[in-house]
Formats: sequence, C-alpha cells, structure tokens
Amino acid sequence: MLHHKYIAIEGPIGVGKTSLAEILAKKLNARLVLEGAVENPFIHDFYKDMGKHAFQTQMFFLLSRFRQQQELVQNDLFQQGIVSDYVFAKDRIFANLTLDDNELKLYEQIHSILTGNVLKPDFVIYLQASTDVLLKRISMRGRKFENHITGDYLAELNQAYNYYFFHYQDTPLMVVNTSEIDFVHRDADLDDLLTHMEKVTKGTVYYQPISIKR
Repeated sequence: MLHHKYIAIEGPIGVGKTSLAEILAKKLNARLVLEGAVENPFIHDFYKDMGKHAFQTQMFFLLSRFRQQQELVQNDLFQQGIVSDYVFAKDRIFANLTLDDNELKLYEQIHSILTGNVLKPDFVIYLQASTDVLLKRISMRGRKFENHITGDYLAELNQAYNYYFFHYQDTPLMVVNTSEIDFVHRDADLDDLLTHMEKVTKGTVYYQPISIKR
C-alpha cells in the first residue's frame, strides 16, 4: 500500500491522465476524482472559437474544480486515499494560454481567493508525450468536440506544461514519459510504476519505464 494519501495525475490533453487515475484508484482502493471536461457546457464552442469562448470555459472549470476540492476537504484521507486526474493549480496554465489581458486580471483575482481553500495533493505524477502522440491519442478516443484541437495549440500547451512542472516544487513529483508505456494492457508496466511511486518521498524523479530497461 502506498504511503501517498492524495495522488494527483497531470499532463496535457490526451496523455492518459484519466485512464491512469482510474486504474490507480481501483488498485489502491482509493476515491476517484475526475475533472469531467465533457461536462463543461462551453467546451464544444471553445474548441471551435477559443477567443470568443475562453473566459466562460475557464471560469466553469475553475469553479467546478473548486467545488470538488471543497468536497475533498471533508474527506477522511486516513480512511480512504484519493486519486485525481488533475491538480487545481494547473488551471492557470490554460488561463494564461487562452485569456486576454483583461480577462486574465479578473480570473487571477478570483483564482487567488479560491486557491487558499483547496486540499493539496501529497504526490503528483506528470505524464508527458510528444505533440504527435497526443494528436494520435485524441483522434483514437473520438470525442467529437476535440476534432477542432490543432497541433499548434497542443504544442503550445505541451510547452506550457513542461515549463510549469520544470519549476514545480509544491510536492514530490514523478515525471513519466508515456510513449513506451501501456498501463492499461501491460500489468508489468503498472506494477513497475507503483514500485517506483513508493520510493518517491521528495523532489522530482524522472521515471524510466521498465519497457526501456529490458
């Protein structure tokens, strides 16, 4: 059993956050917390015209994630752990990419009020993949509203994520390149990841998949 009580999985669109979160939650008998992107009523229009619909989309995500975090504050972490497919602080990555200056100022004011009242994870897994791999995975899962996502947007998002986690110091962090990993179909990959997760107690660790070690 892992000593981490609140595990958050992060990474750009299509990298496999939710799939890994679902697997880990089941494996660890933990509570699963998902951000629910498909439930955002503005998301379809956002990918068609980001400039026009970015603020509504971003505020919906910010407030819905905050409500989830408030529920987590009431959760007994010693009774049941938590596995989530997002970090609350990452919301600002998208805000900085999509909002204009005036929208961003208002967003930052609201974010600063909310961020002090959320439960922080004690361990974060950052999943990486190249832009080409992300595009392929997004295409394979076939969400209609994601058809409008461009390679340029994903590349910019990928760069923003890498920058954010290069400077990340809030919790122990494991960086995982997912190009050679299949947690869903290869039990050995999952077991190896779990073994290494247990060893991470501080700082940033760059995980080398077992498939590369062979």
